[in-house]
Amino acid sequence: MTALATGDAAPSATALRRRPVLLRLAPAMATYAFVAAVLLAAGTPGTDLLRYTGYAGLAVVLPGTLVWRAVRRRSHTLIEDLAMGAAVGLVLELAGWAGLTAAGLPGWLWLWPLAVLLPFAALPRLRRHWRPRDLVPVPTGWAWSLAAVVAGFTLYLYDSFLRVNPVLPTDEGQAQYIDLAFQLSLAGAATHQAPLDVPQVAGEPLHYHWFGFAHLAAASLVSGVDLPTVFFRLGVPALCALAAVLVAVVGWRVTGRPYAGVVAAALMFTVGEFGFENGVRQLFGTQATFIVWGSPSMTYSWVLLLPLIAVLAEIVGRPRAGAVPPVGPGCWLLAAVFLAASTGAKASSVPVVLAALAFTAAVTLVTRRQLPRAVLVAAGLAVAAQLFATAVLFAFESHGVTVDPFSGLRPYVGEGHSDGVTALLWTGVFVAFLLNLQLRLAGVVALLRLRRWRLEPVQVFLLGGALAGPAIYLLVGHPGSSNQYFTRTGFAFGVLLSAWGYVELLDRAAPTRRARALLGVGAAAFAVLLTAFQLRFPATVPPGRAYAPVLPLLCWAAALLVLVVLVALLWPGLVGRWPGLAGRGGAVLLTAVLVAGAPGLALDAAATRQYPNGGAYPVERMPASRVQAARYVYAHSAPDDVVATNAHCRAVVSGWCDARSFWLSGYSQRSVLVEGWAFAPRMVGLPEGPYAPFWDQARLRANDEAFTAPTAASLAELRDRYGVRWLVVDRQVNPESPDLAELADLRFTNSRIAVYRLR
Repeated sequence: MTALATGDAAPSATALRRRPVLLRLAPAMATYAFVAAVLLAAGTPGTDLLRYTGYAGLAVVLPGTLVWRAVRRRSHTLIEDLAMGAAVGLVLELAGWAGLTAAGLPGWLWLWPLAVLLPFAALPRLRRHWRPRDLVPVPTGWAWSLAAVVAGFTLYLYDSFLRVNPVLPTDEGQAQYIDLAFQLSLAGAATHQAPLDVPQVAGEPLHYHWFGFAHLAAASLVSGVDLPTVFFRLGVPALCALAAVLVAVVGWRVTGRPYAGVVAAALMFTVGEFGFENGVRQLFGTQATFIVWGSPSMTYSWVLLLPLIAVLAEIVGRPRAGAVPPVGPGCWLLAAVFLAASTGAKASSVPVVLAALAFTAAVTLVTRRQLPRAVLVAAGLAVAAQLFATAVLFAFESHGVTVDPFSGLRPYVGEGHSDGVTALLWTGVFVAFLLNLQLRLAGVVALLRLRRWRLEPVQVFLLGGALAGPAIYLLVGHPGSSNQYFTRTGFAFGVLLSAWGYVELLDRAAPTRRARALLGVGAAAFAVLLTAFQLRFPATVPPGRAYAPVLPLLCWAAALLVLVVLVALLWPGLVGRWPGLAGRGGAVLLTAVLVAGAPGLALDAAATRQYPNGGAYPVERMPASRVQAARYVYAHSAPDDVVATNAHCRAVVSGWCDARSFWLSGYSQRSVLVEGWAFAPRMVGLPEGPYAPFWDQARLRANDEAFTAPTAASLAELRDRYGVRWLVVDRQVNPESPDLAELADLRFTNSRIAVYRLR
């Protein structure tokens, strides 16, 4: 990391332009080739990869880049144009999807880019944006370093996600993270609905952040690639690669320093959470960077949040150093557009942005005795966006989020201790939380020290977002630990500011080229050593103690602290032996601190070889027989057909139904009359959890009687009242009545499932 992140003594733009075009494009081409090879190795059909590439390039990046160029004042780099353009393209795609799908024309979605391409081809004033002048070439080291970040994270995705999740299960024992089928069902609904209903309960409005799943649906509709292939192979790696590139270009733009952007990308997509391997996969509600594939809406929200941070930085007031041209007045339009798109991307995005703007206004008022008008207007836009999300998208549903301070930490403290022991445990658990989730932001401390706490307005803004994320996590609670997403949102701010501090500290140290190379090699070696040690000597968590899961982390931190103290004691002697170390101890220390979380991704990937799907929050079996039946329904039904099933429960525990069953709606891409209802917004957060009974017992009774006691009249009511056209029977749950074969047509059967079509 440090070999690339120093004082920005990059070659001049003139020198970079003299390099052959192929040499300048080599990092991008090599990265695409590497990612493509990984996807092909994971079983992605080559034709699907080409179709998806064409979709991404022609239906997202191209129209979005043209609009970005028309809005921003002057060009900067080609990669910034393409990355910011891709984000703009996703927003435009969302608008096109909403309009055409609501009009009942989702099959025409491939035409939406023409609304941009034709005017830019026909109007002379817009035509110039096809080939802008004065693009600044990026430093070669910057490009290859970013390529390494993307390639490394793609390898992580292969080992932790792609390798263990087939597009379609091929055996009866396939384990799958329980949320994936639910998320697939949302994308399936978005192929023909706008706005969405709950796929598991036909007609129930979905008050949820579903914009990311609309993107996956649009990708399938436009590219022609089957939705499960988009979901399980193409969508997540593409969004992660785009997010990594956006971190790099936004970091460059906001700080004025090219390498601050690449360091920020490494902090977000190479360095994982700090901890010690002990089999606890979700300490403080998360596990390494698992969330990028366990919740693709998080990555989608980053792709919109990062450009929003860039344009808000213009409004707040970023430094003019670094020859990065301002966006210009168009930043207000872009801020409004990205705020609007963020409302339904992830519920955590706008609150953190609003808190960051409020923090900026408050600090400015205290330090400068004035209220920044531009910041207040931007905050007003954020308030409007949040009101829209709360009232329209979420219909005032809380989704189980409550004000419950420190609920994410409380389980590790336990009960029944004396006051002194309780205080000690709270202190230890809070320290563990900071180390686990915030250690990669140590560069912020360095920046505060270097600036003597006198931060520029944009740095205050980034600090506000970095603090708001974990602060909201600590303030609110959620039964499924979904409050963790506020921390994840704060990461987007924090890594930018941490990288800024790191690069400034290295600037102050002024290492030679050789010293930078040695520091980089040392950082890599340290990361490998930490990873190897944890893989070789994993800790065990003693049972019966609430605080036991955090003990390995704290002990590991103490051991590393002892190592730091020993090096500090030896440092004068080392400086005497190697004078080049003089004045550079802080840079070495900060490098080690930032790299300390590097084992996170490797350990998370390695866990998939020991635990089902990495030991993530619960898995379920996804038998191939069920998926085959669901895919039959998809292939032979109309998008508006409703399906009924007798399979509602993931499991039945002491007579109570765990209603987290989503396989039929997920793989059939059709609405189900009643499947598993646990994730319906009105059910989330109830005291019974996933075992809460269904709210409409009359509907459930009519559904189940179609299988246990069917009559011509009851089946006709299902067809005419609810739009049911298909009945899917899981015979391991309960065989259907023999009368059903006389009243409906048997269309498909296998060892477990039967599919009937109503007459």
